[in-house]
Amino acid sequence: QGFKDNLHAVFCLAENAVGPRATRPDDIHVLYSGKTVEINNTDAEGRLILADGVAYACKDLGADIILDMATLTGAQGIATGKYHAAVLTNNEEWEKACVKAGRNCGDLVHPLVYCPELHFSEFTSAVADMKNSVADRDNTPSSCAGLFIASHIGFDWPGVWVHIDIAAPVHAGERATGYGVALLLSLFGGASEDPLLNLVSPLGCNGDSPTEEMERDSKRRRLV
Repeated sequence: QGFKDNLHAVFCLAENAVGPRATRPDDIHVLYSGKTVEINNTDAEGRLILADGVAYACKDLGADIILDMATLTGAQGIATGKYHAAVLTNNEEWEKACVKAGRNCGDLVHPLVYCPELHFSEFTSAVADMKNSVADRDNTPSSCAGLFIASHIGFDWPGVWVHIDIAAPVHAGERATGYGVALLLSLFGGASEDPLLNLVSPLGCNGDSPTEEMERDSKRRRLV
């Protein structure tokens, strides 16, 4: 799509199967960030490799904007419903941009509470830097799950971190919806040479005042 900036895609994948090296309750892992994690929920395994992914993007790739997207929590569907993914970010401008990008392209998102000073204590461990699952599942678990990931780049990290939990909108019945592709294209479209993506991007200079040429182009093509 003529992307003009330095863009990396990091796929956080692991075999989720029982074996002699499988994660067990009370295990303590040293993650790529160097922080230790006590396992108190073996079903909260995806966040372990996501934490490694964002730490890798920060330490090895030198990214100044990190966006992680995953089907992370079943609680997301309760928090924001079947049609809106949940967005959690350390940057208010990017929170608004995600919401606007979702409305522009049809991949809807809605913000979660970002409050690590109150919620990260849910992961308190007596033997490690943190546990991998919350103590109280009634205390905004989707937001807390995102904070677990953010903690591995650090809450004082000066860059932009965006977490998008897409657990519910990625499927409709037994079929996948393809959710997320249009959202990413819309969100980052301002850094593309594609006139339509420039039109729908909330972070692009032309997002609020498109030229006549871009308007004509949008009539000829559809993003969704």
